[in-house]
Amino acid sequence: MEKVGNALMKKLGVGVIGVGFWGQNHARVYKELKKAKLVGISDLDKRKAEITAQTYQCDFFEKNEDLLKNEEIDAVSICTPTSSHLKVSLQAIEYGKHLLVEKPLSKTLKEAIRVVKKAEKNKIILTVGHIERFNPAVQKLKELIQKKNLGDIILIFSRRVTRWPERVGDVGVVMDSAIHDIDVMMYLLETDIDRVYAKIGNLKHKFEDYAEALLHFKNGIVGFLDANWLTPRKIRRLIVTGSEATTTLDYIEQLINIENSKGMRTIQSKWEEPLKLELDHFADIVLKDMSPSVAGLDALKAIQVCEGILKSGLSGKEVRLNKIAI
Repeated sequence: MEKVGNALMKKLGVGVIGVGFWGQNHARVYKELKKAKLVGISDLDKRKAEITAQTYQCDFFEKNEDLLKNEEIDAVSICTPTSSHLKVSLQAIEYGKHLLVEKPLSKTLKEAIRVVKKAEKNKIILTVGHIERFNPAVQKLKELIQKKNLGDIILIFSRRVTRWPERVGDVGVVMDSAIHDIDVMMYLLETDIDRVYAKIGNLKHKFEDYAEALLHFKNGIVGFLDANWLTPRKIRRLIVTGSEATTTLDYIEQLINIENSKGMRTIQSKWEEPLKLELDHFADIVLKDMSPSVAGLDALKAIQVCEGILKSGLSGKEVRLNKIAI
């Protein structure tokens, strides 16, 4: 409990499973949040778990089960490799812990559906780490689109390129990187993707390290996606073209350039760490029993599009996406 004014505010007891690069960020942010208490972390690497626990002053466990048995912990972040998400998520649900699972929810749509169904059956709050939704610039762009400042949307184009992040070892650039923009596009346009056509390949890595995809939305809008782990310079950019204006969003700088017939102007959001906003939201929805901003179905749709891109890239044919049955 923490005293706020004359009232006591309950803190959410949290644990972090997997303290690689991103899991350590979760631990850091939970330690900073007033709404949360970082109780413990777990990792198969005992030394890594011990060092992280010392850094953020919490308990550490070698076995996930020992962390999940801890009654102080109400919710967990799952930051393990994608291939382990199914097993770890189902285990956490069995112990009654609310979940934030890093994206993608699981390695396949079939596995991810199992997690969503199990969470619903056990009345567990489940959200997925589609962090770009919490980027202040994305929120501002959504507001511009909803207010029709851009007119009717015609085209949406994303570019997410960098050198290979060595932390990733069990999925390719589509599931690890492109999935961010797939989710953001559907979030901004408030419509689903119903068919995809893609070119993928692997020049330097085991999994695909580049993907170019044409996305068709149900409302007729067209999307293009460019993602790779081959470009020396890190770029995170989204361009939305409307009948009245075009915007270019820079995820990293959190700014938007708007260009129309009268000229160009820049909207610079107050910079805020998206992860901190995301985990603050997670604490809120669990403490107040609210619906998450990123629901299980949202995560399923993003994975389905990723699978469609991979299938199209291998077959060289357009892939149609059916309604997801849960």
